[in-house]
Amino acid sequence: QVQLVESGGGLVEPGGSLRLSCAASGSIFNINVMGWYRQAPGKERELVARFISVSSTIYTDSVKGRFTISRGNAKNTVYLQMSSLKSEDTAVYYCYAAVGSIDYWGQGTQVTVSS
Repeated sequence: QVQLVESGGGLVEPGGSLRLSCAASGSIFNINVMGWYRQAPGKERELVARFISVSSTIYTDSVKGRFTISRGNAKNTVYLQMSSLKSEDTAVYYCYAAVGSIDYWGQGTQVTVSS
């Protein structure tokens, strides 16, 4: 079992920045992949960024050059640095982890980009 807890969401003006954090607990040494997804109102959940190996990452096209995913020194933490935020980035952001074929999700943190 893996538990994921996100933090760092909030209200920010267009062009601003936020940093999301995700802390994993439980069977963290079995985690294969960690990343971030988001779900905007009325839309399906979509990939934002994730690790596909220890050091390789992928991003959805709309956030490339603006968002950066990174790990903490401990294996159980992953961050999402978001810059140049736009109104279309408004969504609930979910931390994701995979252990083999089992997916785990955090409870989500709201990010609202508005003036």
